[in-house]
Amino acid sequence: MKAMSNVDIYAVSSELQKLLKDARFQKAYQPSKDTVLIRFHVPGFGRRDVIFQAGARVHITNYPPPNPKVPPNFPMLLRKYLNGGTVTQVRQHHFDRIMEIEIQKEHKYTLIIELFSKGNIILLDEEGQIILPLKRKLWQDRRISSKETYKYPPERGLNPIHAEKEEIKDLFLDSGTDIIRTLAKSGFGGLYAEEIVLRAGVPKDKPAPEISDGELEQIYEAIKEIFQPLLDGEFHPQIISDGKDDVLPLNLKIYEEHPSKVFPSFNEAADEFYSSIVGDDIKKVQEDIWAAEVGKFTKRLRIQRETLEKFENTVVESKIKGDLLYSHYQEVEGVMRIISQAREKYSWQEIIKIIKDAKKKKVKGTELVESADKMGNLVLILEDKRVNIDSHLSIPENAEIYYNKGKKAKRKIKGVNIAIGKTMKEIEKAESRRDVALEQIKIPQRRVKKELKWFEKLRWFVSSDGLLVVGGRDAGTNESVVKKYLENQDIYLHSDIHGAPSVVVKSEGKEIPTTTVNEAAYLAAAFSSAWNKGFASQDVYWVHPDQVSKTPQSGEFVAKGAFIIRGSRNFIRGVPLLIAVGVVDFEGERIMAGPPSALKKHTNNYVIIKPGFTKKEEISRKILHKIDPENILTLDDVIRVLPSGKCDFADERDLRKLEYTK
Repeated sequence: MKAMSNVDIYAVSSELQKLLKDARFQKAYQPSKDTVLIRFHVPGFGRRDVIFQAGARVHITNYPPPNPKVPPNFPMLLRKYLNGGTVTQVRQHHFDRIMEIEIQKEHKYTLIIELFSKGNIILLDEEGQIILPLKRKLWQDRRISSKETYKYPPERGLNPIHAEKEEIKDLFLDSGTDIIRTLAKSGFGGLYAEEIVLRAGVPKDKPAPEISDGELEQIYEAIKEIFQPLLDGEFHPQIISDGKDDVLPLNLKIYEEHPSKVFPSFNEAADEFYSSIVGDDIKKVQEDIWAAEVGKFTKRLRIQRETLEKFENTVVESKIKGDLLYSHYQEVEGVMRIISQAREKYSWQEIIKIIKDAKKKKVKGTELVESADKMGNLVLILEDKRVNIDSHLSIPENAEIYYNKGKKAKRKIKGVNIAIGKTMKEIEKAESRRDVALEQIKIPQRRVKKELKWFEKLRWFVSSDGLLVVGGRDAGTNESVVKKYLENQDIYLHSDIHGAPSVVVKSEGKEIPTTTVNEAAYLAAAFSSAWNKGFASQDVYWVHPDQVSKTPQSGEFVAKGAFIIRGSRNFIRGVPLLIAVGVVDFEGERIMAGPPSALKKHTNNYVIIKPGFTKKEEISRKILHKIDPENILTLDDVIRVLPSGKCDFADERDLRKLEYTK
């Protein structure tokens, strides 16, 4: 993967300084060994995900990769120290491949992203001391480890934005190589060194110390021309294609003949460029894993087939050799007789030597014998076949050895064929599992920010009677629900516990049925603090709009999102803490969370949850799988509508509580 250059990092940092202005740190994830994703909330915009890949890239992403179910230590530590902190500064360190993000809480923290070599991500405290690095690295003059003071790597080369002519001249005079290599090694990199000499029109292979004043002037002007847009903030983000795949923040003459795609910002260009590579990498890794899995059985099948072929050859060869001993009985018997007579006079070692000498001299009668070994075995040549015999045994006994060998191999063939059949089934099974697994590979998908309807910015559902019910998500939206949306004929509900939403049933000029009021009570109960406390039920009350006031008595104070209720309250006791989540068609298909009776009225596609022990992200994945076969939702869509706290799916015992609303 192409690592970001100094120029790329300058462009990304400049844009992030604006895009993350006053952004609040929300969460950190670690999708892979070298990659951390941080989710920020930007005032007036909403969620922004920034991906940090050590040694490679940093940019805002709309392709968030899937996160591990169990978060590693590093992102958990980032959450601990940075949660709720505000971004105050994003900058590049001395035009180096290092980015710094300052985050302010009660103390200032700095996140260092090193993009040179294999890179690193390091959290520093206010004193510049390392709290924790993504990777612990120890060098003789630089230690990246907890409780060590962070030291920047030595500065190398020039800053092309502020480079003076004299600096460039000294650079060339002190160089021991040519112009192009001198520029490349001095902070410009290979691509921009090529661009400089192209625009300057100087020979790139000329020794640097021999550069003339005129050539120096041309190089200096070329550097100013190339990098001035960085100072002016005039980026031209683009992806180059046609075999020269690259992403750039500037227009370069070296690529002017190649097709390119232009983007509104360099962050967007980088996101498209790198996310496609990451998707391909994820696919390749999974394909390699499955290739190894299938390959294991393929190798076994190859060995089994080779073994089968060997046994089949043994059956044929053993019979042929046994038959040859009988068809050449007299000749073989003659050899055996000579050997037997020789044993009476000589040792076997002497017989072996006699046979060798006789074969060298081509003595008659030795044509059948090829060799003899010290164990008393002979190799005979019968009709161009090498036949081994034991000189201690008779011809029929030697033939029987061959016949028995063939029978044994024949018996083994049956077992090998059974094993081959099993292996072929294993290959078919592995290949079918591979096809399913590869189809289900979770590669990063583009996250498109949805334009929410006004009610989707609140808690909401449509009752079984067709009336809209809305509730606050926090103190600010609690204020909005009452001040903007509570009208004279509506009904106001609130759970009888501290920490609960203001809920409004919109009458739309109609009489509000009791069924809708009871259903609205589910919303008031489930999205209160009772859920997080693990309660099974909660009391809820309802009142008319004229009973809801923001005006306190003398000496009283009403906090933001809170209201004073005057007069008698109508209680709905023991409302079960159960919420249904499903996809409904209400001004278009959208996800809705509300009482089970309302979801049942509007869709068959829903699940019911209760307070439990499963984290929101994990249960959201399960809910998404159950209710969204058409893939119209994202994980964030589900998380957004769930109550605050852990959840589990409701069981049969829980569902009996639904009789309450009937």
